Amino acid sequence: MFGLSRRAWLFAAAVAIPAAVLAGPPPAAAESVLRVIPHADLKNIDPIWTTAYISRNHGYMVFDTLFAMDENLKPQPQMVDTWSVSDDQLTWTFTLRDGLKWHDGTPVTAEDCVLSLKRWGRRDGMGQALMDVVADLSAVDDKTFVMKLKEPYGLVLDSIGKISSNVPFMMPKRLALTDPFEQIPETIGSGPFKFAKDEWVPGSKVVYVKNTDYVPRNEPPSGAAGGKIAKVDRVEWIYIPDPQTAMNALINGEVDYYENPPPDLAPILEQAPGVIVEVNDPLGNQGMLRMNHLLPPFNNQKIRRAVLKTIDQEVYMQAAIGNPKFYRVCYSYYACGSPLESDAGTEFLRNPSLEEAKKMLSEAGYDGTKVVIMQPTDIAILSAFSLVTAQRLRDIGMNVEVQAMDWSTLTSRRAKKDPVDKGGWNIFHTWWIGGDITNPVVATGMSGGGVDRAWFGWPDDPKLEEMRRAFARETDPAKQKALADAIQARAIEIVTHGNVGTFFVPVAYRDNVKGLIKSPVQFFWNISVER
Repeated sequence: MFGLSRRAWLFAAAVAIPAAVLAGPPPAAAESVLRVIPHADLKNIDPIWTTAYISRNHGYMVFDTLFAMDENLKPQPQMVDTWSVSDDQLTWTFTLRDGLKWHDGTPVTAEDCVLSLKRWGRRDGMGQALMDVVADLSAVDDKTFVMKLKEPYGLVLDSIGKISSNVPFMMPKRLALTDPFEQIPETIGSGPFKFAKDEWVPGSKVVYVKNTDYVPRNEPPSGAAGGKIAKVDRVEWIYIPDPQTAMNALINGEVDYYENPPPDLAPILEQAPGVIVEVNDPLGNQGMLRMNHLLPPFNNQKIRRAVLKTIDQEVYMQAAIGNPKFYRVCYSYYACGSPLESDAGTEFLRNPSLEEAKKMLSEAGYDGTKVVIMQPTDIAILSAFSLVTAQRLRDIGMNVEVQAMDWSTLTSRRAKKDPVDKGGWNIFHTWWIGGDITNPVVATGMSGGGVDRAWFGWPDDPKLEEMRRAFARETDPAKQKALADAIQARAIEIVTHGNVGTFFVPVAYRDNVKGLIKSPVQFFWNISVER
């Protein structure tokens, strides 16, 4: 925390320092523009190929979904007009609403949606679980498709309406036919904005323009659901990796919205005239330490357990967040404050000890193998997580190398399964919004599906996967809760990942920005800017 004199000095400096220069030609005078500092640079445009939140946010700008989660995380129809379920719960029929067009002017068809669901179902953990029980998924006509199940499944709408990575965005047939392990070559969606590819400058600027052909739903906006009304002509993402420079740009009015300001800058921004700082997501975010199960030394469960014993959430949160009002210690692998929050298996986590971890590491037979930690220097929170982990692993005797890079490079590199001397990796850090970790099926990080199905890091545990399948098939809430507890205990036992703490990242914006939607994901429809 800054003292008052320190805050005052920094505020004066912020006003005095010139704001970032906005790249590119100015828009036409009649156009309304929302200028946003995103949390990362956009390099990967395929939100099915990657779970990176910057790609997910890009997806929400240009693509649409069949269903969407409202502010209570309940699935509501979006592209779908009507749907029905047979009495035996095995046949689901969906009909698309009128007026759906791709950005190239062609109509959205049921076949497009079927192929999009199948591609998503190859990459996403929740999609994989759904597709395991799908006997057939096919189009009946241009607007209707049918999903036939092998057995009743309680999470059909929750799956195809999930709010965060990987979101089942609908794409035209030619893109949906892309190998799910390859990136789509272009961004053509049917959502409220179009991607202005000619104005995209990686590392600097992304531009979206209003889709004048988009027909929003009649309902008011609620979370990801309801009417998506583009109230500005352009949304410009201005990438400013330095937090101080980003803060200056907001204070000086050169940008309108700062998506991810570091919490230690919040007191300065709160004092700035015309700036509003608030937390939009009540569930917050859970920090993750992810190890690569394919490579030494973390192909050894006992060594992974030793690392888990080093995790002191208070240390991580103090280093990365600082202000206690923006974080909490919580050991549950499900979002703290969500219905499935659990203490199962957490006894091992509640008393972190470097001495005990050092002993465990020795007993596991660690031989000095180098541990490569990828550090995203352009995201302050993840950078701090990386440095904390590096020091704590060195403290227990591990040979650690920290490799600095930007987040977009990391999200590409984490897909590599090569040895570390050929570009591979051992550890990276990320976080999940609370909406991504409310149950063990939606929680991608808890997958144990190995190289073919698990998320980056590739844990391989058939027992865990069977437990997750059982949860998805269970309809009794009490039995679901018992299964969720058992799954968490198993995930901690085999160390799918480490939970480094729960934190809340505020947003900051100019007071002439109106219409923000409260949600775990930041959306840019329904927002207007008064000039």
